[in-house]
Amino acid sequence: MTFSKLSTIGATALGFQSALGTAAAAQSIDETVNQAFANSTGWFVSLIFAPIPGTSFPWIVMWLVIAASVFTIYFGLVQFRFFGHAIRLVKGDYSDPNDAGEVSHFQALATALSGTVGLGNIAGVAVAVGIGGPGATFWMILAGLLGMASKFTECTLGVKYRNEYPDGSVSGGPMYYISKGFNELGLPGGKILAVLFAVFCILGALGGGNMFQANQAHAQISAITGDYPGWITGLVFAAVVFAVIVGGIKSIARVTEKVVPFMGILYVGAAAIILIINFDMIGWAFGQIFAGAFTGLGVAGGMVGALIQGFKRAAFSNEAGVGSAAIAHSAVKTKEPITEGFVSLLEPLIDTVVICTMTALVIIISQQLLIDEATGNYMLNEAGSAIATVDGNSGVALTSAAFASGISWFPYVLAIAVVLFAFSTMISWSYYGLKAWTYLFGEGKTTELVFKIIFCVFVVIGAAASLGPVIDFSDAAIFAMAVVNIIGLYFLMKIVRAELVSYAERLKSGEIKAFDS
Repeated sequence: MTFSKLSTIGATALGFQSALGTAAAAQSIDETVNQAFANSTGWFVSLIFAPIPGTSFPWIVMWLVIAASVFTIYFGLVQFRFFGHAIRLVKGDYSDPNDAGEVSHFQALATALSGTVGLGNIAGVAVAVGIGGPGATFWMILAGLLGMASKFTECTLGVKYRNEYPDGSVSGGPMYYISKGFNELGLPGGKILAVLFAVFCILGALGGGNMFQANQAHAQISAITGDYPGWITGLVFAAVVFAVIVGGIKSIARVTEKVVPFMGILYVGAAAIILIINFDMIGWAFGQIFAGAFTGLGVAGGMVGALIQGFKRAAFSNEAGVGSAAIAHSAVKTKEPITEGFVSLLEPLIDTVVICTMTALVIIISQQLLIDEATGNYMLNEAGSAIATVDGNSGVALTSAAFASGISWFPYVLAIAVVLFAFSTMISWSYYGLKAWTYLFGEGKTTELVFKIIFCVFVVIGAAASLGPVIDFSDAAIFAMAVVNIIGLYFLMKIVRAELVSYAERLKSGEIKAFDS
């Protein structure tokens, strides 16, 4: 054996050892960060997601559902009464291009939707149906319909109390309407609540709205292409994300108005193909949904288990009551704050009632969930914690298997959908985090650029690392936003009702007419 060959083998061996050492070091860093985060923030995560005593129902989900129910009743089923008008607003029938603001009704809706339509619609629904059975779908739809009223309330306030600047840009969201609204009503504590919301929003944007998305996108891509370093995916995502967000909300809106309809049509279209192929089973699937909603069909926790999983999925998916969407909707061109409330109520309908339900139907119809033929009930897995599936799949793997049962090449479509969902969520949450950042540290190009760079650095970290407790903490921060936001909404909802009554009267009298361009 020649010296050169020995040198090559030695170099290869050293390279391999170096790679192993690097991987081990990276894993060690991950573990160290995980442990440090778990030790310091575990109490906060446990507090936010703690179950109501004597149940397994997280109190934060009940907090959101009760608020949605209150707003639905208080505003007289506004989500149904003004549904048609909301469609006309999105179409631009009432849009005056001279109104203050930065984006159209449709662009604002697309931007907010891109922040909510994401991996939860693919993996989260599978988890809900896998644990709570088909009946979880019924409660998910109900919570989605109620959540429309929460979105209406917060987005109306977002526009009403936004800041409008001389250059035409705007800033809005819960931190503005809580501080301004409380001050207007002579209530104490508005500024403190606003600062709390902004802090939670930044933490949520960097974690759940960023790192988790990059991490899951890399996992899906590498599952098809083969394993490779996550930082490569992270760098590509960071570059594309920065190219979009550096231009501000107008740039983000131009991208989301194209990406959101495309990814929605791609995903819903694939689901529709499966449903058409299995058209004869759609009636049976809805029968399973209604029967499971009130009996549980033998799933873990029965009817209550189905209800909990359905409500959880809706709350985690459409973010109604969290306050994030109000930040995007605040940038709309309008002089009537209530109009954006009408537009925003379409979000939970599209996100939860349509997209999440389509996912659930495909999973049910594909019969990936195992049924005991003797009893007609669903069979539980060995642990008794979830429904047994054909190949033991759960989460995104269950959704992928369900689609693949009708379309063999669907995992490739799913990979594209995951990448688009992750990308769109990141650019929307970058804007949410940015507005919370500028609320705390002041408006200005330099301040904005600093946050955008930080955000993109976290894209790379998210794709390259496995930081479980960091993501858990971020999720908790997102729902902590809801605690602060809903407190504000309860105090300010009478202002929204005054806006609603005034607008409805003027619309009925003909004072408000469709804008003739």
